[in-house]
Amino acid sequence: MGFPDDSESSTQRIASRFRRKRDDAPETEASPVPETSAFARPPYQDKSPAQRAPVVEEPGRQERRATWSPYAEGPKSRGPLWFTLGGVAVLAALVVGLTMMWKAGDSESTATAPRRSSAPLPSGPPGKYGYAGERSTDPDPLTVKELFPTKKFAVSGRSYEMTITSKLKKCGDGALGSKLQKALKSGKCNQLIRASFRDKAGKIIGTVGVANLKTGKNATKVASAGSQTNYVKPLPGKDSVTKLVGSGSGGAQAWAHGHYAILIWFQNKDGSKPDKKSQKAIMGAAVDISKATVFKALDARSLTGHPA
Repeated sequence: MGFPDDSESSTQRIASRFRRKRDDAPETEASPVPETSAFARPPYQDKSPAQRAPVVEEPGRQERRATWSPYAEGPKSRGPLWFTLGGVAVLAALVVGLTMMWKAGDSESTATAPRRSSAPLPSGPPGKYGYAGERSTDPDPLTVKELFPTKKFAVSGRSYEMTITSKLKKCGDGALGSKLQKALKSGKCNQLIRASFRDKAGKIIGTVGVANLKTGKNATKVASAGSQTNYVKPLPGKDSVTKLVGSGSGGAQAWAHGHYAILIWFQNKDGSKPDKKSQKAIMGAAVDISKATVFKALDARSLTGHPA
């Protein structure tokens, strides 16, 4: 998408694909929606050769024969052999008793020690968008409050205000261009919710819309139908600023998020054709507002299949 007045200009080739709203401009095919690549870091492997641990030999037990000899010299005991053997038996019994007590205590502590257990983590449907991939796993209808919960908010110090909302069951009434309207109808769209915004200075205005399609494939087709003449219908507000939404030049964009299609239109308040600097400011405001509202809500649905 781009500005119809300057289709060959280098300033036109930016991520937002700005264009002038014109009903009589030629219909063009939308470029495919870019996918985000995921990078994985390979596991670290230690290639250093393993070192052999030193072997420690345990000295063997030396048996000592406890016998008495009448010819032994020095102050050795002259006790009889049976007394010595009896002492060995008592010592052995003591060792056996201590061993049994140790094992009994160990068994008791093992039995009474609490065992750690963890509940299994919930698993959602496979795919990039989880539950939000299809309407069958994400059946609850959208609400205005869910998508646009607050009237005033800020993103990284930049302030914005919502001025008007709209909820349609006939999705084609909130879209411009026959190709987009046809894609919404064939995709079983049952909701199109829109809201219009302005920045704090009142220099940038725009409309954000979310269409509820039956499947992820339907949403992708709707996003691909976006073009210079096929985009969300701007929603004028009643205030002195956003009442001008849809007049003059602006930029439109479309994304698919599971079985939802996000459609936007943003422009300068006076409808003037944006230059490089204002294009960047307009697209920045569109991204700020979309992330803080509809994308935040739809991400929650991807995880649970229900409104946040």
